[in-house]
Amino acid sequence: MSVDFSVDQPIAALASPPGGAARGMVRISGTQVRHVLDHWFHPDDPERWNKGRTATMHPGLLRLVDGAGDLSISVQVLFWPHRRSYTGQPLIELHLPGSPCLLEAVLGEVYRRGARPARPGEFTLRAFLAGKLDLLQAEAVLGVIDARDHQELQTALGQLAGGISHKLTLLRHDLLELLADLEAGLDFIEEDIEFISRQNLIDRLSDARELVSDLLAQAGERMQARVRSQVVLAGLPNAGKSTLFNRLAQAAKALVSPEQGTTRDFLTQTVHWNQLTFDLIDTAGWENAASGIAAAAQQQRVEQLQRADLLIWCTAEGLDQLDAQSDQNLFATASAQASTSIRLVTKTDLRPDSRPVHKIFAQTAPDSPSQFQMVGVSVLAETGFDKLEQAIRHHLGSPPLRAGQWLGMTAARCQETLECVVRALDRAESAAREINTGDELIAVDLREALDQVGVILGVIYTDDILDRVFSKFCIGK
Repeated sequence: MSVDFSVDQPIAALASPPGGAARGMVRISGTQVRHVLDHWFHPDDPERWNKGRTATMHPGLLRLVDGAGDLSISVQVLFWPHRRSYTGQPLIELHLPGSPCLLEAVLGEVYRRGARPARPGEFTLRAFLAGKLDLLQAEAVLGVIDARDHQELQTALGQLAGGISHKLTLLRHDLLELLADLEAGLDFIEEDIEFISRQNLIDRLSDARELVSDLLAQAGERMQARVRSQVVLAGLPNAGKSTLFNRLAQAAKALVSPEQGTTRDFLTQTVHWNQLTFDLIDTAGWENAASGIAAAAQQQRVEQLQRADLLIWCTAEGLDQLDAQSDQNLFATASAQASTSIRLVTKTDLRPDSRPVHKIFAQTAPDSPSQFQMVGVSVLAETGFDKLEQAIRHHLGSPPLRAGQWLGMTAARCQETLECVVRALDRAESAAREINTGDELIAVDLREALDQVGVILGVIYTDDILDRVFSKFCIGK
């Protein structure tokens, strides 16, 4: 995304989720937005629409004209005519029936009448540029949208409410006061006037450094907390790994074929399953290959196994004695490379009798170690998935929820900057403890700390920083 600082031209986008619904929303922001609706919005109360000076809802009709004739649409127009809107500028929301074709037609007419398509995150970018949000709160908007569970939502809402921003804003004000006192003392250095004692300066610098160190530690913990467990599917070719992968991923991500060796690369998908969240990796079927693509795939599989938190070894129902022995030998090799394993019989709908899964393993692999949990599933018959879920949950456990104040994306962006703040404050405090150090040297480090805090809050920013933040948004937010 290229940051556009020309905030006067109206922008517009669909602000409701894609697809059909009872209601849909088109959002328009910018100066003169009322004129975008001239001559095709017919309010029920024209005088109230034309003279409105406060945020108001205006019911009426939108009239679309095309080759098929006139189409009148019942609509509610929410109009903020002042700068107390979300974006800090006049803003309109059109609430109308959520037919995708209808919404597209209305949006096209909005563009034809002077608005341009909004870029990803541009509504929130305008709110940031207008001073309605700082950069931490802008990131929290995306955090609310992308929250996958209650804990992430609460963290995002806390950041949006200004939890971290408030602390850093108070810190910035305190550092500005310290810098002002130091520079005032430098102006009156010949009169020997002291605006702040050295001990008071040291104490306040120490408190500031401890505050930022605590925030830095929380940011580091937040980044670690977002690391998901790695679950790897492995097994002989045509063991049903890709079919299982698609079932758990709830999407046709992996190519499925009765031909052996269909999967040559590994696929990764984040799985959200009954409050279990992990990265599922589908690897190539286990076979010996000396060179070529197959050998490269096998090397990738080994690397994935070594990093995996859990190996799910898939064994297809109905293997003959030779394949069953090969399966057992390869499982022993694979499980030695993984931290923990589950043995999974796939395609159990093909089982000729009702033997329990452990009996199948006992017959095909009498020396199978007893510590490996054994589960059977059938994707076709949708059986066995409750036990598979229990087994995965048992091996991965439930990572404790960390009550942090940082969003993961904010922590990643701010961690290095927070480290710079800590180093600058540490240098300033060390200098202040030296009796012969002049205040001008302490002031240099204070300015560095202030600049870095300003970068976090967005008081100081570059196009590159805004690109990295707002390009992650979807259009219409």
